[in-house]
Amino acid sequence: MSLDTLKNALPDYAKDLKLNLSSMARETALTDQQKWGTFLASAHAIGEPATLKAIIGEIGDQLDDTARTGAKAASAIMGMNNVYYRFVHLASNNEYSTMPARLRMNIIANPGVDKADFELWSLAVSAINGCGMCIDSHEAELRKAGLTSQQIQAAVRIAATVNAVAAVIRAETAEAG
Repeated sequence: MSLDTLKNALPDYAKDLKLNLSSMARETALTDQQKWGTFLASAHAIGEPATLKAIIGEIGDQLDDTARTGAKAASAIMGMNNVYYRFVHLASNNEYSTMPARLRMNIIANPGVDKADFELWSLAVSAINGCGMCIDSHEAELRKAGLTSQQIQAAVRIAATVNAVAAVIRAETAEAG
């Protein structure tokens, strides 16, 4: 499966998503590892099977096994952290923000790939999961690493597009089923 197959599976009302998927695949503000890792981390976080399979098929050899693992690890750890830190941020009781998380997060310190790439993938997943506290934290780390606003925005645009495509595919599958 490929992005073309995925685009062809989208209904006509989602034409903008087809166009955005194509333009995101041609994104040049990011390195190939950053771009395809963002695609993979986003699709992995969403978990819609057809979208995930199409993105994995499109990636081919553009990501080595270490980068693939890193993108999936960003999805996995943010799946936990985004829920926890969103709770801490939204809870009226401020006591939670003074308490240690007591959750293992070792992968963040040693992701096996360039730290900025891992942070970028984590930011994309945090945007999908809606954790403002994590978004701010990852964006600050990316700025320290020298990434530009355009690069950060490119990753979030990829995440937004993958999220919307997966939502349409999921809805169309449910409607047909």
